[in-house]
Amino acid sequence: MTTPMILALAVTVLMIILIMVDKLPFGAPPLLALLLMVVLGVTDIKTAFGGFSNSTIVMLASFMAIIAALQKTSLLLRFKETMFNLAAHGGFKAYVLLILVVMLGCSLFGTGSTAYYVLVIGLLSNLPDSKALPPSRVLMPAGFAANHPLLPFNTALQYGIVIAVLQSVGISANVDLVKFSLVNLCLSLGFFAWCVLAYRIMPDHPITDQKADESGLEKKATLSKQKETITYVSFVIAVVGMVLQSKIGDAGYAITALAVGVLLIAGVMSFDEIRSAISAPIILMSAGVIGIADALGNTGLTNLVGQTVANMLGSNVNPFVLIFAFCILTSVLATLTGSTIGTVYVFAPIAIATCVNLGLDPTAAAAAIVISGWCGHFLPIDGMPAMIMGAGKYKIGEFWKFTVPQYFIRLLVLTAGAVILFPMK
Repeated sequence: MTTPMILALAVTVLMIILIMVDKLPFGAPPLLALLLMVVLGVTDIKTAFGGFSNSTIVMLASFMAIIAALQKTSLLLRFKETMFNLAAHGGFKAYVLLILVVMLGCSLFGTGSTAYYVLVIGLLSNLPDSKALPPSRVLMPAGFAANHPLLPFNTALQYGIVIAVLQSVGISANVDLVKFSLVNLCLSLGFFAWCVLAYRIMPDHPITDQKADESGLEKKATLSKQKETITYVSFVIAVVGMVLQSKIGDAGYAITALAVGVLLIAGVMSFDEIRSAISAPIILMSAGVIGIADALGNTGLTNLVGQTVANMLGSNVNPFVLIFAFCILTSVLATLTGSTIGTVYVFAPIAIATCVNLGLDPTAAAAAIVISGWCGHFLPIDGMPAMIMGAGKYKIGEFWKFTVPQYFIRLLVLTAGAVILFPMK
């Protein structure tokens, strides 16, 4: 390992420790880590703080403002009333139903939709405190459910990457889209099964000052009908911008940000309210870890780790173990670097080539490893897990009690599903 690699790794470990001990304000550890990397010469200041101009951060910050505006509307009041009644009378049934509803919504947005999980977590964090179903008990599983489609028909992104990584190794495979969708379904079912089992271990603590008997159900919306309509239209515009992003590039993210401008001009939100929303601790955390990810990638650490693990596995490894090991490697480094697609493109071809050398069909490896890139989430240093931990006010121990078993259960089920649906021999 080179000196920059060692320094980058040491600073990253320090950042993780600072997050774990929970002594500094949420969002501060990545900023300190970035400054250390600049001082140590691992990266320059432009690269270190480039996350604050990252298109995803612009979109994330914009949605934070839009969600703040939605909180003023009668729609959110009706949502709170429905969720309050469900929580008050449902208990475990309400817990399961909330998770299924979020997973159903994910079917439309697809895995990895930042817009969707920001909306879901924002709404869940506004549930009133209730002993029948404490928000802290449901926010984490329902938040992660925003990454697991119940009906995985919107898999175009992951499916396209599978084809691409196979072609990168010279394999022109005709991957069955239905079978690939079923592999995604296996992952979602494994996740849902863990959520059901985890119900009893989820923490019960307040995440808001709002109590069940003070839930605001009698309050009226603070916006006029005209301003409410403008807020809803702005939300739709923001979502459309996200949907079109794959076709029009960064302009899609800019459309989302312009929707916030509409709220300002229409008087739905003041500039101070918008500034408070877009500079929330989750934004600082998310933008900071992007700089860390870039620094790790630029030192070559990601490639070095991948090659080392591939050599350690050797050529006589069991196919299931081979795929599972690369799923772990891919998901861990995707979480640490924040570059899911980049990490997948590094490790999937290595696993595919290994399968070919062993005389095995590599389709299962390609499918599982590509999907695993979106299956980290056991460390609160990426957008979704960081936002869930912050919104739910979870301690690191509470967070890991759910996410570590979730991590391994999902990857085991994912690997098994891929091997069954795409036989390797």
